[in-house]
Amino acid sequence: MNKKLHILFLCSWYPSEVFPTNGDFIQRHAEAVALQHRVSVLHMVSDKTISTSTIKIETINNVTSYIGYVKYTSNSVLKMLRFFAMYKRLLKKIGFFDLVHLNVLFPFGIFALHLKYFKKKTYLISEHWSGYLTANSKAFSWREKLISKYIVKKAKYICPVSTFLREEMQSIGFKGNYKVVPNVINTHIFKPSHSSKEENLTVVHISNFDTAKNVAEMLKAAKLLEDIVPNVAWKFIGGTGAAYQKLIANLDFKTANIVFINHLSQEALATHIQSATICVSFSKYETFGITTLEAISCGTQAITTNTGIVRELEKSNYLSVVNYNDVTGLTNKILEIYQQQQKENTTEMHRFIEAHFSPKVVSALFSDLYFKALY
Repeated sequence: MNKKLHILFLCSWYPSEVFPTNGDFIQRHAEAVALQHRVSVLHMVSDKTISTSTIKIETINNVTSYIGYVKYTSNSVLKMLRFFAMYKRLLKKIGFFDLVHLNVLFPFGIFALHLKYFKKKTYLISEHWSGYLTANSKAFSWREKLISKYIVKKAKYICPVSTFLREEMQSIGFKGNYKVVPNVINTHIFKPSHSSKEENLTVVHISNFDTAKNVAEMLKAAKLLEDIVPNVAWKFIGGTGAAYQKLIANLDFKTANIVFINHLSQEALATHIQSATICVSFSKYETFGITTLEAISCGTQAITTNTGIVRELEKSNYLSVVNYNDVTGLTNKILEIYQQQQKENTTEMHRFIEAHFSPKVVSALFSDLYFKALY
């Protein structure tokens, strides 16, 4: 069908003034869907800096976001009432829409159920949360799990971003109509560069630096590399690295250039990946693994643990898998790639990502599900 629908992106996570990077991958999903349909985002967040709840509406890349900034309270009942009041205000501003695309099923799935039963609106779910993974061992309250299972059961489709996440959700009793739809890689930004790579061995890691990302062990690998490769550089992109300064001091780097860089725009991030020798993800768990695919799309070799989408990809010269926490194995793999200096077909790498994860491809997958859900 060529009909243009109005899709309500009902988002538990979404970038806002309070949390600028929270759910930026959901924003990319919304922008992909906007290639074919009208998209309105509904998101709400508590804000400790305001005395009166407010609404901000803006359009970016053909996606109109309606974000409700709700006056903060520590009273859970009052918070619920304020959020529901804001939800109704936002719905009134958005007006008519054809279908609900829920992003992250809890807690905003409660609003999806409200729309289903009181507004007769069909909904599907995109799921990203690592809390369903066995390796994460997040504690579910029985109440949250019961509600979440019901939200999944009543959805027309549940769309985890990887087969791995689907299997993990099913293993803990989340029964529904599953259709895997991956995250988006912006192949217009993440593409091979005509500029040459850094002359020295340069490793890049991109994350929010939480414990599961294993930054401490990567720093230990950097120390091992320093003893073998002169002037090795390791860029950690996504934060200040303040939590790791004591470890860095204890490791006593002599020649290695260890750099922490705050969160960057996708355009700026791409330049760092393009010029790097290798991109490393050393995570305990991932539901997808966006930065690994962004690196491949840029023509940069990637090393990762066997998590998320990587489980579904064929191993290749440009994608290597190491064991979680195996610092020696990671160090040896970096050295192997650096010493071989094998020239990869960067065009082929980019085309692979474009064929499976580009905005156009993901948009088509969702559009097909929208029409199947409605007609």
